[in-house]
Amino acid sequence: MAESEQTAAILRRALEYPYATPERSYLYREGAAIELPPGGPDLAGRTPLLSYGANAAPEALALKLASLPGLEMPVLRAELEGFDVAYSAHVSPYGAVPATLVESAATRAPVFVVYPNQEQLELLTALELNYDLVTLSGVGCRLEGETTVAELSAYRSKHGPLSLDGSAVALAAVRAAGRTLPELDEPAVLDRVRTHVAPELTLAEFVFASIETGGVRLFPPLKPL
Repeated sequence: MAESEQTAAILRRALEYPYATPERSYLYREGAAIELPPGGPDLAGRTPLLSYGANAAPEALALKLASLPGLEMPVLRAELEGFDVAYSAHVSPYGAVPATLVESAATRAPVFVVYPNQEQLELLTALELNYDLVTLSGVGCRLEGETTVAELSAYRSKHGPLSLDGSAVALAAVRAAGRTLPELDEPAVLDRVRTHVAPELTLAEFVFASIETGGVRLFPPLKPL
């Protein structure tokens, strides 16, 4: 890949977060979303893990699970009650402002529940350096087919939600019902953050500077411009 193409690909990865996901449940296999087997997937020995950001996108899973080729993972569409998907108060190692969960009683967020085996779970967790693996209990997470999962694991940001103009900010790409938070898309939130913390940089320069520092750049509450 030419240097200009590589630069464009790196910038695109930051700006297109949280990436495209299928409109259905699927079986992940080596970067592809394939049809579930008749009767549904075998979930024995697998951990239900809430995915509300990039971890349900085949593009992202292909990068994260590249060292475990040939292993399948069920990825089931769901709806999570009482939470919204907001931006975290940090930059990821690939230059995006990523997501975290925030409580929001009136909201129903479209999410996925992925079912990694132990090997896959350990690898995913090792890559989530800015997140804690927690257990959500007593939640209303409804899978396709009306099955409800009351307890499941989830990654939640160590840094909490980004506070912009006095409020957490939801991901516009996640079309939650009953949303009460303001929302922005990824390019817009990255530009707002850049304007506050590094106004001398262009958006592209800010993304690459964040990547060069390993992605951990914490934000104080960001006030109106």
